[in-house]
Amino acid sequence: MLGGFSRSLTTVSSSSLRVCIVGSGPAGLYMADKILKAHKGAEVDILDRLPTPFGLVRYGVAPDHPETKNAMNQFSRILQDGRCSFFGNVSLGSLVSLSELRDLYDVVVLCYGAEGERDLGIPGEDLSGIYSSREFVWWYNGHPDCRFLAPDLKNTDTAVIVGQGNVSLDMARMLLRPASELAKTDIASHALSALKESSIRKVYVVGRRGPVQASFTPKELREILGVKSLYIRIDEADLCPTSADEEVLKNNRINRRVHELLSKAATSTASFPTPGQRELQFVFFRKPDRFLESDVRSGHVAGVRFERTTVREDVGSGKQIAVGTGQFEDMGCGIVLKSIGYKSIGVEGLPFDHQNGIVPNVRGRVLHDSSDLAEVEKGLYVCGWLKRGATGIIGTNLYCAEETVASISEDIKEGIVPSGSSSKLGKEGLLQLVESRNSIVVPFEEKKRECV
Repeated sequence: MLGGFSRSLTTVSSSSLRVCIVGSGPAGLYMADKILKAHKGAEVDILDRLPTPFGLVRYGVAPDHPETKNAMNQFSRILQDGRCSFFGNVSLGSLVSLSELRDLYDVVVLCYGAEGERDLGIPGEDLSGIYSSREFVWWYNGHPDCRFLAPDLKNTDTAVIVGQGNVSLDMARMLLRPASELAKTDIASHALSALKESSIRKVYVVGRRGPVQASFTPKELREILGVKSLYIRIDEADLCPTSADEEVLKNNRINRRVHELLSKAATSTASFPTPGQRELQFVFFRKPDRFLESDVRSGHVAGVRFERTTVREDVGSGKQIAVGTGQFEDMGCGIVLKSIGYKSIGVEGLPFDHQNGIVPNVRGRVLHDSSDLAEVEKGLYVCGWLKRGATGIIGTNLYCAEETVASISEDIKEGIVPSGSSSKLGKEGLLQLVESRNSIVVPFEEKKRECV
């Protein structure tokens, strides 16, 4: 079924370059924009497994960051281009295969991001009450996969967040910011209701390395330190920089500013929180060793056992790594959020580097495998997290897309990718394929921009 697409409008001229982009997040939409501008005859079809576009901007950005979500306005203009079509509810791997898309299009660009998460690989990780950052963030943003997650925020007053990046701070803010303030955002209604009734009063944000190596940005850190009536606790001993830290602080402005903000918060906070005051505690030099099961609620997490660490330089890579000291301590809690990174997942027919969680590629061109002598998969490209790993901000995808589009343009110029005489069916063939499988395609309409 075509879900609003007119069959009479699906045929494009034989001189068009038919491009399929899988994924409608920032990487996919920047790709579409750059291709449309670089190739005037291109027809771009964007596929997404969800019925709505925008990916990370819609479902990964914190609700209290509306200025970041404004990127959807720019992306909407791309989707409204007459040479660009959005196909929601089309899942790569289950509804259509990669080989089928390659048969239908001159160019296929995979931009479906990182919808998996990394595991700690420690005992007790399967206990209830432990969630990945992806699950929790999708829950409060109304992502259809996680809207029924229902984390229990009533039966505990303490949460532990493992990981010290910006997503950790986002989740901590959602747990600690007054519900009256969250009500003014576009947070999902089910999450707002749960947070209004939440008993969480203390959140630990725990990292295996020191404050100099924390991945916070100054902007995000300032924001959470400024949350109304929030008590901040930091062990001042953790803030004492080593000689190696001094070098980093001297040469890296961002790390220096983060350290300054943490140091100021540590010295300006009162000795004890007032009764009922919500509390955020930054804990450094701890790595999780195991999750502890509750004696009262069988199968539910009751805490985390951490091993103290020290930071030293890895001889091979030169990076600062955390090494266990053999000293352990338990931290009680009723909910754990793991913010240790996302990872991409492969699909049938796609070369995939499982160790690094990326598709082997050179400047966006997909390779048969990860070897130095690997050949290029003609007409197949990647962009975004699938290309470079789960790093960077929304704007990073702009430069990533420019590089991949440059590779596509070079391949067209050299005749590796056909242009101007393609016999590929493109959109027409895709709609016939989807219709034959009794599925419904959801097109983009501006009025459907609200979260599902």
